[in-house]
Amino acid sequence: MNDIIKAMQERRSIRKFTAEPVAKEDISQIIEAGLYAASGMGKQAAMVIAVTDKKCRDQIAEDNRRIGGWKEGFDPFYGAPVILIVLGNKEVPTYKYDGSLVMGNLMLAAHSLGLGSIWIHRAKEEFEMDAYKELLKKLGVEGEWEGIGHCALGHMDGELPKAADRKDGRVIWIEDETLA
Repeated sequence: MNDIIKAMQERRSIRKFTAEPVAKEDISQIIEAGLYAASGMGKQAAMVIAVTDKKCRDQIAEDNRRIGGWKEGFDPFYGAPVILIVLGNKEVPTYKYDGSLVMGNLMLAAHSLGLGSIWIHRAKEEFEMDAYKELLKKLGVEGEWEGIGHCALGHMDGELPKAADRKDGRVIWIEDETLA
């Protein structure tokens, strides 16, 4: 089987990470793979903010927890030491799709390097908050950006989860004479 297709079939969302740091070289490779995702009309309307600073990471996790309505002490990033935040440029009509494709590439690249990842939502709500708009200004990011998702990234603690069975009835073929 083709290595890329095999990785697509084997990649799983990881919900338990070790505290072991992720090599910056690995993070950079993963981000580069994300930025090579297809984009509408080649506009490349998504960007990635890499968060490795523990204090900043923990603040984002706490804000995400509050938005999600979980009990105090819950970590919606499951202990992952790295958060890759994908934002979409709202001036480009395909920004949500472009950002989603970046997220997929990030997770697949992480798996290919032996790292775990999971897509965590609520980035949209975070970047609607004044504090996150200010963060973007401090980072020199101009324009209107929407949070697409967080790719929580790290070394998985435990075994790779088993794949769920695929649901039937999700493919319909239209072949020669199908509609005749």
